Amino acid sequence: MRQYEATAKTKEEAIEIGLQELGVSIGDVDVLVVEEGSKGLFGLFGSRPVKVRLTVKETEEDPLGNLLDDKPAKKAEKKTEKPAEKKTEKKPAVKAEEKKPAEKPAEKPAEKKPVEKKAEKAEAASEEKEERTEIRTLEKPEVTMIPADQLDPESPAGEAKAFLGELTRLMGVDVTIDMGTDAEGNVYGFIEGDTLGILIGRRGETLDAVQYLTSLKVNRGRENYTRVTLDTENYRAKREDTLIRLANRMANRAVRTGRKVSLEPMNPYERRIIHFALQQNENVTTHSEGDEPNRHVVITPKK
Repeated sequence: MRQYEATAKTKEEAIEIGLQELGVSIGDVDVLVVEEGSKGLFGLFGSRPVKVRLTVKETEEDPLGNLLDDKPAKKAEKKTEKPAEKKTEKKPAVKAEEKKPAEKPAEKPAEKKPVEKKAEKAEAASEEKEERTEIRTLEKPEVTMIPADQLDPESPAGEAKAFLGELTRLMGVDVTIDMGTDAEGNVYGFIEGDTLGILIGRRGETLDAVQYLTSLKVNRGRENYTRVTLDTENYRAKREDTLIRLANRMANRAVRTGRKVSLEPMNPYERRIIHFALQQNENVTTHSEGDEPNRHVVITPKK
């Protein structure tokens, strides 16, 4: 019996995540709410997500069962064992001595297992190589750090640092904040200290919220929009790597199954990473569906 526990802001999102992980539809599972979620202060502090447990019904087969690593070998065994059984059933009618030679063909299919495993490892290695190649092709903006004694308090970077300093103080987080800008004047803030993940939150939700509030503060009353990007504990780079690997893995699933794959809801920045990672993939196309905050990427195999 297959089960999966998923957590999300709402029950519907948690169920959708669980269905994607199990590779089944809602009619194939029984849903049990393990924990009811609750909203925290301003939606940032003390919030608890909804946790649901999805159990695949035993009366139905798993439509994605053939994607598991250990199942292809089992299926190959079944197909090769059946002919051997038929031979042993027919030959007793001739001579009893022929039973021993008839058992030998049944042992030969076992020799194919190492070959299949090697092929699977080679395929996995090639996928990892492709993912690493995609990661290296991502363009990174060149950020120029601004020394604290040269930071203009009235500049976008200066306003961002002052706002972040007051906000983190109210949150009870002792951190240091370094500011920088790129060639286009966009602001980058790097927060260091014993944050214990408080500033990151679940899948970066708290960090995104702080970044959004800082952007509102910086752009208030200004004619030209300045993009603000915040990072702490190198979270952005780690999340980007995770998303690119997810994109390649889900693209391979879409191609193998011949069905489109819907990813979890993401913010615009993370959706751009998914689209970019699969932009050069000739086997799939990507597009976004839904409304914020539930807008998500859909990967569709090319026919």
